[in-house]
Amino acid sequence: MTWSAAQYVKFEEERTRPVWDLVSRVPLAVARRAADIGCGPGNSTDVLRGRFPNADIVGIDSSADMIAAARKRLPDIAFEVADIEAWTDSGFDVILANAVIQWIPDHESLLPALIAKLAPGGALAVQTPDNLDEPSHRLMRDVAADGPWAGKLADAAKARAARRGADWYYRLLRRHAPRVDIWRTTYFHPLQGAHAIVEWVKGTGLRPFIDPLDAEEREAYLGRYEAAIAEAYPAEADGVVLLPFPRLFFVATR
Repeated sequence: MTWSAAQYVKFEEERTRPVWDLVSRVPLAVARRAADIGCGPGNSTDVLRGRFPNADIVGIDSSADMIAAARKRLPDIAFEVADIEAWTDSGFDVILANAVIQWIPDHESLLPALIAKLAPGGALAVQTPDNLDEPSHRLMRDVAADGPWAGKLADAAKARAARRGADWYYRLLRRHAPRVDIWRTTYFHPLQGAHAIVEWVKGTGLRPFIDPLDAEEREAYLGRYEAAIAEAYPAEADGVVLLPFPRLFFVATR
């Protein structure tokens, strides 16, 4: 998939709010080394640095465009293009994984491997969107299956890892960490109409559905999707639509 830092930061304040909530729950007073994996354009790294200003922080992301934006934003932090699954560094007091594990398969292996990279007493802090059953994402799949692009998009929904419940993650994490804090929050974001919802998801969840299409197909797909979004999320009298966005959080302390 291709990622655009410019598209992502159109809704930076809304995307960063869960990071503030997550990082505030990390049960460490200080951290010597910290990592932001799937750091995107550096907005989450900025929050991590604010929470642990004296930590030696590294940030990794698989997108060169995201890393370029992060380096421009925080030139004093070491950022590198890397895949989380192939990442070999270890010995961290904090590993932050904000809105990234949904793109990586096999969480049963991934999460213990990340916990193993922590120093004793270190914490893995994760936030992942829990919105696959929301209209915004259900309609992506419905429109993909009902159009001339259906063949191209047959596997688009498989780009995201399987949805798991809080109980599943709790049982997995407790086998590797003595302390697990887990919670779910639904944020309600007031946006300027259905088009704003489409612009939001174009930066993340919609990528697997539009990247395989040519320009004409993409325009037609987005037009049909936006019409469906407008019906699913009726506007208030002032044109504002309220987008519910559920997210799952956990902090596992080694």
